[in-house]
Amino acid sequence: MNSSTGRDPHQCLRAISGPRAKMAQNIPMIYFLGDTHGKFQHVIDAVHHGRPDAVVFLGDIQARQPLDLELACIAEMTDIWFVHGNHDTDSDTSYANLFESKFAHRNLHGRIAEVAGLRIAGLGGVFRGQVWMPPAHWKYEQPADFAACCGAGNLWRNGLPRKHRSTIFPSDCFGLLQERADILVTHEAPSAHPHGFTIIDELARSLGVSKSFHGHHHDRRDYRSHTRRLGFEAFGVGLRGITDGRGRVVRAGDCDTTPA
Repeated sequence: MNSSTGRDPHQCLRAISGPRAKMAQNIPMIYFLGDTHGKFQHVIDAVHHGRPDAVVFLGDIQARQPLDLELACIAEMTDIWFVHGNHDTDSDTSYANLFESKFAHRNLHGRIAEVAGLRIAGLGGVFRGQVWMPPAHWKYEQPADFAACCGAGNLWRNGLPRKHRSTIFPSDCFGLLQERADILVTHEAPSAHPHGFTIIDELARSLGVSKSFHGHHHDRRDYRSHTRRLGFEAFGVGLRGITDGRGRVVRAGDCDTTPA
């Protein structure tokens, strides 16, 4: 079922793209955290050592207890923000420990928040073919459209199936149109990654960001040759890796092969 509105997110994003916003000269210390998959000691150690103004998880957090309890010892030391990943809806427990934790309101998905003085936009989750696999046109524009067609037996808590609560819908992108930001954080990658998406590029340019950070692929690749084409600096943060707001490696990811 195609959207009745006929809107194309690619066209919408290109239409409003403009000159990139310049990031503040005095960049605050923000750590961007690659997929943690239930392990947090490296995050705790890094915060104790580096004392960043904020940390932003890039999805696949998979906390084994409510996230506020996992991070209780650093909660007063730094601001904690996140976007979710596909594995954060794998089970009722993973879902509850993130989306029902005391940090649930720090989810950046589909919105922009001021974090340590910078405007950070977020897009959590992944593209799934049942809903939308760019560059193909979407099948469902918003969660309610999909829920109405997937059958009552497939619903979870009277709404979207749990798995699809980490699916990206076009409406998640439309919610960021007409906005400006300094940084974009996503779980999916931009097109500089072999498995990335041009729609992420277009969203970043429409927001006017200087930098983007993503998780998901457990690797850190050198995107510098893509910067001119993209129009912004992109950074992938590897498995349990930590990268600061200037793109410098604070902790190499567990699977990193690219030198810091």
